[in-house]
Amino acid sequence: MPKNKGKGGKNRRRGKNENDEKRELVFKEDGQEYAQVTRMLGNGRLEAQCMDGIKRLCHIRGKMRKKVWVNAGDIILVGLRDYQDEKADVIQKYMADEARSLKAYGELPESIRVNESNEQEEGENNDDLIHFDDISEI
Repeated sequence: MPKNKGKGGKNRRRGKNENDEKRELVFKEDGQEYAQVTRMLGNGRLEAQCMDGIKRLCHIRGKMRKKVWVNAGDIILVGLRDYQDEKADVIQKYMADEARSLKAYGELPESIRVNESNEQEEGENNDDLIHFDDISEI
């Protein structure tokens, strides 16, 4: 049997996802557009609603593919193609706080709903809660 010369397996290579440092906010340039992911299609592709009103089929570039996880509802920056208007390439995914600051700067329209944490959404939905005061009246 061969001797193990490595320093660990798959989990060691994967590393830790600790990006605590603040990164610089990237604004769109010409040939780029902000978009919100509507649904994931698989195979590194997704469908996104761009801020110019066009729904595009987007391709996640290889540098981001297994390192940055994109979900439905995320705000992304896409690079538009000159030769195919209905397709685009995902350049960057914005974190929730970056998307909120983009909205504050006026880059994103007010109608766009940035994904907040699940705790805030649960707090808004109080109709499913049971109050014990209601049971004592029975």
